[in-house]
Amino acid sequence: MEMQTPALGALLGRITGEKREAFARFGELLLRRNETFNLTAVTEEREMLYKHFLDSAAGEAFFPAGASVAEVGSGAGFPSVPLRLLREDLKFTLFESVGKKCAFLKEAAEELGLLNVTVEKMRAEDAARGNYREKFDVCCARAVARLNTLAEYCLPLVKVGGRFIAYKGEAEEEIAEAARAIRTLGGGKVHTVRFDLPEGYGRRTLVVVEKEKPTPAKYPRGRGKERSAPIV
Repeated sequence: MEMQTPALGALLGRITGEKREAFARFGELLLRRNETFNLTAVTEEREMLYKHFLDSAAGEAFFPAGASVAEVGSGAGFPSVPLRLLREDLKFTLFESVGKKCAFLKEAAEELGLLNVTVEKMRAEDAARGNYREKFDVCCARAVARLNTLAEYCLPLVKVGGRFIAYKGEAEEEIAEAARAIRTLGGGKVHTVRFDLPEGYGRRTLVVVEKEKPTPAKYPRGRGKERSAPIV
């Protein structure tokens, strides 16, 4: 099911004043720490604006007001940091297994004064088999894994009635491939939002999955099975 395409021009128009300064500071910090932390291959200012910042912000309408949000495989903080800069009402828990990237995320949250952002050095599958299982209104991820694998990481973290949001490029094949995994893990309706980034910076897809039933206790399976033997 298609949802309304995000108004990218309007989003850019909201990044003004203090928000624009915060986005600029985040970009400067990202570039400053990039050599040490290996955070991004995108280092040109305009490319970063569109490929990282605008792409991340494009999903903000699908995050309910005041939502508690889990982000899986946070890396350099996309989409979480741009979303948090735009939406002070959102509360984020960032799951990242690489210590250096966790250190960067904590530094970014501190330098930008981002309240309600918690960084957890742990794998998503461990979080979902522990205290974080089905605790979040939304779980999001960008550039982490194919959709059937990603669903097994993310849907167990989402409350019934919440949603899983995957940031993808061209994704038709992945969406079809992941249909059984989504149903198995408690997902229901799947909405897709397709849009083009400005100036030819690429076709993007937001995959929004509604959580309709509890995830069966056996998932996520852990020990790398989400990647080595995804649900098909």
